[in-house]
Amino acid sequence: MAKSPIAIVKEKFGDKAKLVAAVTAFTTDDLWVARTNTDKGLARVSNAKLLRLHATFTTVKEKFGTRAKLIDAILEGEKRAKDDGYKARLSRYPVPRLYDHYLSLTKRNKADAKKPAKQPAEKKPAKKG
Repeated sequence: MAKSPIAIVKEKFGDKAKLVAAVTAFTTDDLWVARTNTDKGLARVSNAKLLRLHATFTTVKEKFGTRAKLIDAILEGEKRAKDDGYKARLSRYPVPRLYDHYLSLTKRNKADAKKPAKQPAEKKPAKKG
């Protein structure tokens, strides 16, 4: 049976305050879009969501380093590197949404690579009649 979010927090971080501190460490301009509610902050976010945020930010930080590099990887994967309007739209997305987009893009590209290329249909001779 899967562990509850509070059990995972206690196991990995000790308490919620340490998890909030770990997620707050990622709230730099390199990874974070400043859209949090200033009245509430991260301390009032659920444990499950904080765990997902921490996992996502850790993976993106290790694999790409910054949001800009993640956006560039998405643009390259979609073969739209020169599309400035699309890049501007992606730059408004938060990191979890961008990372989900990247994962689905890589999955789609792998599936497309496995498909055999379609061969042109043979032309049938015209019937005389």
